[in-house]
Order: sequence, then C-alpha cells, then structure tokens
Amino acid sequence: MGSKNELLKKIDEGYPKFSKGQKKLADFIREDYDKAAFLTAARMGEEVGVSESTVVRFATALGYDGYPGFQKALGELVRTKLNSIQRMEVTYGRISQGEILTSVLQSDIEKIKMTMASIDHEVFELAVDTILNAGRIYVIGIRSCAPLANFLCFYLNLVCGNVTVVNTNGSSEIFEQIIRISEEDVIIGISFPRYSMRTLKALEFASNRKAKVITLTDSVHSPITLYSSCNLIARSDMASIVDSLVAPLSVVNALVVALCMKKQKEVISTLETLEQIWDEYQVYSKDELNMVNDKVELSVPGEQEDEEDE
Repeated sequence: MGSKNELLKKIDEGYPKFSKGQKKLADFIREDYDKAAFLTAARMGEEVGVSESTVVRFATALGYDGYPGFQKALGELVRTKLNSIQRMEVTYGRISQGEILTSVLQSDIEKIKMTMASIDHEVFELAVDTILNAGRIYVIGIRSCAPLANFLCFYLNLVCGNVTVVNTNGSSEIFEQIIRISEEDVIIGISFPRYSMRTLKALEFASNRKAKVITLTDSVHSPITLYSSCNLIARSDMASIVDSLVAPLSVVNALVVALCMKKQKEVISTLETLEQIWDEYQVYSKDELNMVNDKVELSVPGEQEDEEDE
C-alpha cells in the first residue's frame, strides 16, 4: 500500500480499540482530512468536541511521536490528494450494496442533527435582519454550491426583489457583476470543502467595499469566514463522490421561511400578482400536472370553467 494511505490504514487497524473520543477524531479525519491537516491540536479538539490532550494521545496511539508527526502525515495525505474513488473506498468500502441507501440517508440525518445542535441562533437572526435591510443582495456559490445559490436566489426574489445570483463561469465576470456593491448591500457566500478561491476573492472585494458579508460554510475555521462576522455553519459530508449539502440546504430553507415570516404581506401580494400573471399569460398551461380524482391530468386553460358550468 502506498504511503498516501498509511495514515488511513493505521486508523482502520486501530479503530475497534479506540475510545469514543478517538473514534470521533478518526471519523473526522476520514471525512475531512484536507481540513484536519491545517488545524492545531487544540482547534481539532474544538472541531470534534474533545480535549486537546485527547488529540495528542490519539496521535501517539497511531504510533507518531506526537502531534507534529501526526500532522506531517496528514499533510502528506492532502498533498497526494485522495481521488473521489479512493474517498468512497475510505467511507463506504465495508458497506454492502444493499446498505448504501440507508447509510447515505443516515449520514445526511446525522449532518442535519449536528447542524441543529451547533448552529448559532443569534447569528441566524442577524443574517435574516441583514438581508431584510440590504439595498441589494448578491449570492455567490461555485461548482457544487451553485445549485444552493440558485435555489436561495429563486426564493429570495419572492421576498426581496433586489437579488442577484453571481454568475461564476469566469473570475473576471464575477468582479464585473459585483462592481457596484456598496455598504448598503450584502453578499452571501456559500462554500464547502474544497473551498473556492473565486468565492473567497469575491467576498474580499465586497468586504473592501464595506458591504456586509454573510457566509454559509461548514466550520468557523473555513477560510471564507475571514471577511465575515456573520457565519452560518452547516455540516457537510465530503467523504463520498457526491458532496452532501443536505444540511446547508436546510439552513437555506430556514432563512427563506424566516424572511417570509418577517415580510408576510409583501410575499402574499407578490404571490397573488404572480398567480394573476401566470393565469393571464398561461405560463403553466400545458406544463402543469395536477391530480384530478386520483388521476394525473395536464392543466389546460378554460377546461376547469367548462366543467363547472355543466
């Protein structure tokens, strides 16, 4: 076995004998080795919820002289970068095909529970108020975070109407789109490992323009929190080929619901106007499937009224 898997091999071999705290550390390293490599022993303990001495003892239990030797091995693991297939083997290698669905769903449930237990409610309220009072709202999320950014923008538009999703095809384009950002505005940056340098640079630019910065990320130690004092922390799972962003999406949902509650009249008014427009321009005709008497039928304009007249 190559040196890049040496640390993981030691973790696998020792796992059955580990204490509860050591197992937590082992799970954290399996999932987030690329983040773990940059943490001090104290910070890693904080991240996992164990003491600094437990982290040092864990390093010794794996056969390293101390934390520095262990951190060096972690660094080598990051430098050789496990590819997606190897990451899957680390996480799901001992799971049978039939258990995959349950295992993945269970993992997502755990991430939501962890997020619920640790998210700061005051920070959440601050984010809601900041968005409500913003002149313009910019949302940026790159690669696997792009769907989260688009989803948030779609619903923010119903509430606020001053929302821009930053198109992220090229670095120069990003700055062209946020060039007018000012201190009245807010930018929401969404980034999970591997963190996006483009998102980080956009937040830096916005911060330099005195705009308010909100982040949605996986840890207070995430680099994108550098330019923000309002950090929504949601746990993600990067251990498999697919980035699990279920918990972050739940936080996005909570943001939208909280904003709707604060602006109920405006939201109802917007939805009523939209319903009229959809009806007038037949936006959903021949596109909307409805359940009618336990059968699925296409919506066709005029049909409903004819049936009622008979």
